[in-house]
Amino acid sequence: MSNTPASRPATKSSALSSEPRDVDDSRRTSFTVNNHNGADKPTNDNSERGTKTEDGKDVREANGKDKEDAKEEVLIVDWDGPNDPLNPKNWSYKKKWAATIVVSSFTFISPVSSSMIAPAAGAVSRDFGIHSSAVEALTISVFVLAYGELALCFLGPLSEIFGRSRVLQISNLFYLAWNIGCGFAQNTGQLIAFRFLSGLGGSAPLSIGGGVISDTWATHERGKAIAIYSLAPLLGPVIGPVAGAWIAEKSTWRWVFWSTSIVCVAIQISGLFFLRETFAPVLLEQKAAKVRKTMDLENRLREYKEVRTIYDTPDRTWQSIMLKSLTRPFMLFFSEPILQVLGVYMAFIYGVFYLFLTTMPLIFEGTYHQRPGIAGLHYIAIGVGLTGASQFNARAMDRVYAYLKKKNGDSGRPEYRLPSMVPGTFLLPAGLLINGWTAQNHVHWIVPDIGTALIGAGIILNFQSIQIYVVDTFSLHAASALAAVSFLRSVAGFGFPLFAPRMYTALGFGKGDTILAAVAVAIGCPAPFLFWKYGERIRHASRYARKTHAATPPPPTTTTTTTTTTTTTTPTTVAHDDHKDPNTAVAAVVKA
Repeated sequence: MSNTPASRPATKSSALSSEPRDVDDSRRTSFTVNNHNGADKPTNDNSERGTKTEDGKDVREANGKDKEDAKEEVLIVDWDGPNDPLNPKNWSYKKKWAATIVVSSFTFISPVSSSMIAPAAGAVSRDFGIHSSAVEALTISVFVLAYGELALCFLGPLSEIFGRSRVLQISNLFYLAWNIGCGFAQNTGQLIAFRFLSGLGGSAPLSIGGGVISDTWATHERGKAIAIYSLAPLLGPVIGPVAGAWIAEKSTWRWVFWSTSIVCVAIQISGLFFLRETFAPVLLEQKAAKVRKTMDLENRLREYKEVRTIYDTPDRTWQSIMLKSLTRPFMLFFSEPILQVLGVYMAFIYGVFYLFLTTMPLIFEGTYHQRPGIAGLHYIAIGVGLTGASQFNARAMDRVYAYLKKKNGDSGRPEYRLPSMVPGTFLLPAGLLINGWTAQNHVHWIVPDIGTALIGAGIILNFQSIQIYVVDTFSLHAASALAAVSFLRSVAGFGFPLFAPRMYTALGFGKGDTILAAVAVAIGCPAPFLFWKYGERIRHASRYARKTHAATPPPPTTTTTTTTTTTTTTPTTVAHDDHKDPNTAVAAVVKA
């Protein structure tokens, strides 16, 4: 048992406050929660001398003489010190990686479905009599539109109320049901509707997964975990078309959906065994419920007016929780310049990514006259770029962060995640130019593939840097912040494929990709340098962002001498770190 108190009573005036203030602490005691049976036990820095209030009286005597005052006390439940094994950040690496891999698998299978149908779009059009290129593209991209809608409005914030694991697994079952339904669609309307509904369920990992990473990994450890997690939604749409092309050529397009459903069932089973709840407020609420139950059985609950967690505030009702959590992504997006700028750039990147996924058949089936199965193999090029750059970045990101942190007085900042974004902002436009002009001039197919690989490398370097920068910056509200960023991203992923066929028909691959490259340079190249210089200033002006250098003035202290020992107690507030919500800070007692 750690010496740091896990649950501690505080007077009503201090415990329910959201700001630090001087309070009368004459009746405060300190408690820890026994992890084995949930019972709370009085503790003191000098436990062998007995538990005392600060005026020197025995706790039992104080409770007996001043029942009315004791009834006013609130028992606050927190972690059992910095090394509490129940805290996901203190899990073993094996357990952390199990959760990370399961979440990444959820994040992988849904995007597979988003693009796996692309090589079979021609077969779908023939079966359903689709003659419009826009409607044909709509059957593919409507899945991505659903990502932004429900992730922003519902699933991400909902995970901050009911927990990550429960929302993830229920959403995956919803995706599975409608993805199976896509295979049984009988007309265009049914296919589009079922694709949209399956996309709603599949959107959960994209907005919640980053929250799981934030919950389980310390800031200096997140690089590799984010590298794997952020690779999944980009590698999935690459592997999907490769498999979908051969399925469409050798079988029917309906098996494109049924095959992904089989894999989804296997991932769902792994989630039931290896994915545990990671969100701190939910875990502490479960711990507080055990304390209430144990104290009620021991008939001791009357000693306290309330038992609550360190994240609870007086207005923590279901109505206010739902209102705040469901509106927070909108508030974050419209009030945070960081999310607005990065959201626009990520939207462009994601739009270009899905534009390429849906137009690769135009290049290699139309220009190079290859069969669907062979043409689908060119998706491997973008996969090579994604995987190679991701693996390099996974090894470099944490090292760069540690180096910059050590160089700057051992003080970490989210901006230390931005260096790997710099090469990505140049690789993306370079790849666009190579791919477009070589394909238009019928250069050997390996050269457009090289350009495609550079596009993949640029996309993943930008994607990973932005993801982990957002997670590090908004920490406890990472799920809502990622949901806010994903909204524009999903809209772009939906919209870009709709105009791509007409753009390339009118301008050709060379001029079309040159326009995209110019936009990539204009938006992307200045971004990492601007955030490196002004990012900290923007975060300090933010209500939700992490303040890494916020100075805390020394709090007032009161020294009380008892008949046996001298104890100094300091009212202070909970530190604004990855474990604490700066919007629900409560007063606590720290004994020196």
